[in-house]
Amino acid sequence: MDRLVYWIYRAAVWLLSRLPIETVFRLGEGAGRLGWYLARGTRGMVLANLRIAFGQEKSVGELRILGRQHFRNLLGNLFVVPALAQLSREELLERVTLVNDSAVRDLQTNGQGMIWVSNHMGNWELMAQIVCAFEGLEVTAVYQRLGNPFIDQHVRETRAHFGVRLVERKEAFTEAVATIRRGGMAGVLIDQHAGDGGVWTPFFGRLASTTPLPALLSGRSGGALVPVSVQTTGAARWTVIFEKPLPPAGRDTDGVTARLNRILESQIRQRPHEWFWVHNRWKTPDPEFLLGNAKRYKRGIVLPEGMAASDLQPFRLLVRSSNWLGDAIMSVPAVRAMKHGRPDLHLSVLCQAKLVDVWKIIPEVDEVLSIKPRQGVFSVAKMLRGRFDAGVILPNSMRSALEMRLSGISRRVGYDRQGRRFLLDQIIKDPKKVGPPEHQNHHYLLLAQIIGADMRFATFPVLSRHKPSAPLRLGLCPGAEYGPAKRWLPERFAAAAQAVAQRRHCEWFIFGTASDHALAEQIATQIGPGAKNLAGKTTLAELIDALAQCSVLLTNDTGTMHLAALLGVPTISIFGSTEPILTGPMGAGHRVIRHQVECSPCFLRECPIDFRCMNAVPVDEVVEAVLKSIGS
Repeated sequence: MDRLVYWIYRAAVWLLSRLPIETVFRLGEGAGRLGWYLARGTRGMVLANLRIAFGQEKSVGELRILGRQHFRNLLGNLFVVPALAQLSREELLERVTLVNDSAVRDLQTNGQGMIWVSNHMGNWELMAQIVCAFEGLEVTAVYQRLGNPFIDQHVRETRAHFGVRLVERKEAFTEAVATIRRGGMAGVLIDQHAGDGGVWTPFFGRLASTTPLPALLSGRSGGALVPVSVQTTGAARWTVIFEKPLPPAGRDTDGVTARLNRILESQIRQRPHEWFWVHNRWKTPDPEFLLGNAKRYKRGIVLPEGMAASDLQPFRLLVRSSNWLGDAIMSVPAVRAMKHGRPDLHLSVLCQAKLVDVWKIIPEVDEVLSIKPRQGVFSVAKMLRGRFDAGVILPNSMRSALEMRLSGISRRVGYDRQGRRFLLDQIIKDPKKVGPPEHQNHHYLLLAQIIGADMRFATFPVLSRHKPSAPLRLGLCPGAEYGPAKRWLPERFAAAAQAVAQRRHCEWFIFGTASDHALAEQIATQIGPGAKNLAGKTTLAELIDALAQCSVLLTNDTGTMHLAALLGVPTISIFGSTEPILTGPMGAGHRVIRHQVECSPCFLRECPIDFRCMNAVPVDEVVEAVLKSIGS
């Protein structure tokens, strides 16, 4: 197959080289006009890149005009590449105008080695031919081997037509340094995605992995850096512009790399339709797109002098929250670590409307989007479309993955659960269970770590909202949405609250949902005048304010327990059918009361036998725990 493709390629080269070069250029432009309409995927890539670079400066119509011009220019230049190698030195120089070439000649005369820092602009293949204008200049060019060995050999021979010596990337550094030290030139393209080994530095204001090779070569060899670009000025006619040489990079290779990116931007702005917009320059890394792993991205993020992180175009991440209050709060450490993964991150959380107020108090969250009750998946997807670079799906549900998929978010990350693998772009596999069980928040932390979050910030934040009031207020949460198996006996809650009130003057706030109101009213009546039934009467925002006034919360294993922990309110949590190692309150200052019985944890919604796990918890033990928490 390689040989067949090679002969087709050679036939096309032969045919094009038989025609006048201007005619070939015009044919290429025509192919570009047609390609704009036929190559839908490539057209989308071009427009997406143009939006990143010029979206704040140009209208949609102007960007589309640029895109069409780019297609014509690109194909016109590519069509004439085979003919360039057939031209004599005189014929080539007749078609090319050199600007500021005296700067290169001065370096050559002084025996100063140099690095030509070029890019994919205009007819970049001219860079392998135009060296003929500098007689006696030794030239080495960094080259990446092509997949087809036959075409690769032909391209090597073509580029060597005017004396360019090609070296592959794995050998390039040593060979290029030697050439530069002898007063020669090494050519390097700087504008392609450089992967994990690149310097993450702004390109049109957005972080892009950029090769540090030119700066490294300069620092090692002492060679000057000469930015150079090619502009198309007519049918098969070009101008090659040499910028003012930069002095040797020395040790500041990362800073020089950032500076070269800015020079490249300036070159592109002069002729924006001529750059290679079909390349995914701002590629999202895989898997660690948050860049927080210092071991993987050793060169890190470098901003040019005078530029702050707030000046960067944002990388927009959407985190789909769990639907349960407790699960959402247990994911907060992971979300915090994600936010600190990269300085340009704009972090949005998508959650059910009932959880909006809790996500709004998390400092690391920049925006909260809500799913209204009974809002359909297509409506949610429409709301998200075109707004995000990546999405992290914390719930294990099919619907949450479908929302992301229909929204068109290209990087969708989540666990391979419930048969939704086909909806995900980056799949997280469940780790093998080894050793003792871990808290549920590790489920979220693993996902955050895999995508490159900065795990130094994966801590549970205690928000400074806890403001105990006078008189002393205590909270009580006797319900549990999951089911009655998680609920301590109502009469024991009431007895414990009464006993505490007899030893300390206090008020009891009883929290819960609307379905808990009757139960809460029963307990409030037993406690007496010092109890206030708030079950079903507070919004989440009002619950947060009321909880923050409490000095302690006596509760079952509930979402309110996790909310209190987030607010810095100490909790006394009674566990029976569930496991505190898995879902206990996070942070310090909390007490868990649990009497292990042979059938717990069973994780059932209702106890099928005698409710022995909760019956085993006596009132006196709970009273003592509450009194210790309030300092009595």
